[in-house]
Amino acid sequence: MSQNSISRRRFLFNSLLTTGGVLLAPNIISCSNDYEVYDIPSTYTNDSFLYGVASFDPSHDQVIIWTKYESSKKEAKIFWQVAYDSSFKNVVRSGEAIVDFTTDYTLAVEIQNLEPNSKLFYRFFSVEDNSVSVVGETITLPLNADEIKLAVCSCANYQAGLFNVYGAMANSNADIIVHLGDYIYEYGEGEYGTNEYTASIGRNHKPSTELFTLYDYRERYKQYRSDKNLQLAHQKKPFICVWDDHEIANDTFKDGAENHQVNEGSFTERKEAAIRAYSEYLPVKTSDKNIIYRSFNIGNLVNLIMLDTRVIGRDQQLNYANYYDASGNFNAGAFQNDWLNPNRSILGSTQRNWLISELNNSTTTWQVLGQQVLMGKMMLPAEMLGTLATVEAEVSATGSASPSTMVYFQQQITELVTIKLKMANGIPVTAEEQTRISTVLPYNLDAWDGYPIEREVLYANLSGKKVISLAGDTHNAWYNKLSDSSNNIVGREFATSSVTSPGLENYLGIDPSTINSFEDAMQILVNDLDYLNAVDRGFLEIRFTPSSADAEWKFVSSVFSDGYFISTDKTENYSA
Repeated sequence: MSQNSISRRRFLFNSLLTTGGVLLAPNIISCSNDYEVYDIPSTYTNDSFLYGVASFDPSHDQVIIWTKYESSKKEAKIFWQVAYDSSFKNVVRSGEAIVDFTTDYTLAVEIQNLEPNSKLFYRFFSVEDNSVSVVGETITLPLNADEIKLAVCSCANYQAGLFNVYGAMANSNADIIVHLGDYIYEYGEGEYGTNEYTASIGRNHKPSTELFTLYDYRERYKQYRSDKNLQLAHQKKPFICVWDDHEIANDTFKDGAENHQVNEGSFTERKEAAIRAYSEYLPVKTSDKNIIYRSFNIGNLVNLIMLDTRVIGRDQQLNYANYYDASGNFNAGAFQNDWLNPNRSILGSTQRNWLISELNNSTTTWQVLGQQVLMGKMMLPAEMLGTLATVEAEVSATGSASPSTMVYFQQQITELVTIKLKMANGIPVTAEEQTRISTVLPYNLDAWDGYPIEREVLYANLSGKKVISLAGDTHNAWYNKLSDSSNNIVGREFATSSVTSPGLENYLGIDPSTINSFEDAMQILVNDLDYLNAVDRGFLEIRFTPSSADAEWKFVSSVFSDGYFISTDKTENYSA
């Protein structure tokens, strides 16, 4: 293919517009009889498209297609094509664009005015160096659907293992992959996520230091996007994404993060760099790269509402350590005053009002909240929280909890479970035993449990709706009832495990072979908890129909070798 023949093609790219770093291609169609379709010569290689292709945010008539070009030049011209057939004999959209260093040579194009409920194929190529991308596959959504399948994932730490979960989702029957955040991790080489397999399977982080600058974040995205399984998932499925904290720094809130210290420079500049890199590698269909909350009407069946519970409106998390005095006494009154402060927010007022409006105005069968952290109540006996903190501190310091601590922990759990079961079966217990069970505190103040008043405001707007909340963040799989302060069930929560990041078995140093007893105990002690998998890595697949939401928690057998099998640990049906 010559440069001249390419220039004669009717790409009609003059109508391209730019907004939020995404090129808009509103209606680039050529139906003339003399429109010539060129094949890509077999001599073209993928050498300049090493990071594959991806698609994002499909609607019934639009989708974003993406690639990254490798170049040492100041700028380069990239051509793109979209077709309804994999051989590109029926090219329905095409165009060209200039990429340069200002966006790290990434290119995102929003293709508009497509036919609904269609399978699409797309590719990018350069005639300057005879290179072509792999062919990507994506979809437009149906106007009316009897069924939709979502694969839900989160928390992929490159150092913690191979991305086999992405490979499993790529080969699944899911229509869309919903990523709930922690797409990358900010830690340096040898830090969080590192294990005994990291070096041998070639998973040390690059750059080797913690991420602070735009260059740092871009390099980390490139490393993650070089993974073959992640590339395959992006090539085969459209993604709908939101960020969580590690795309910036651990336990981010609107003005800072746990993993950002005063001597590490400006948090504002770090956040801006992280969000810019995110927008380059994971484009979303909003006009402002700082805003990721948005909604998708999937076939008038599912209203998928993607939220930002992490950055845009979140007040700083409470910390139990701040309520202990020098003698180790817990100031319960001060904690309760702060915990129940009606002004504390995880969403911010603007996003909260938008969300309530979305819920009130939607007429789809299912209202599905795609967000980062657990929404269900995880209230544990207060005494158990102190022991869990001791166990986690010892594991963090030495790699394992002391035998005496673990013996005490097991004894405590056994006693609490025994009391709870007695109460459930009407067997009398002592006043002291009753107090041990009834004195509870939220397990995770980083989750919605840390913002209970705003959660009640949201729950008050769910009446008459079929609501499912999706969650990631914890690295474990959960199924919860969503109950308000009057114990009315307002919805269900389906929470996915992680792609690779370690779960409770790591934090608590529990032998995976004995973790089942811990999982069972948690389901007894936490009133609204119906399922917990605390040890396996995997994803969640949900099939929506007008009558039900059928969930399967799927897990891979290993994240330390290329060979693995997929198993289903739990299925759940929630009827409309």
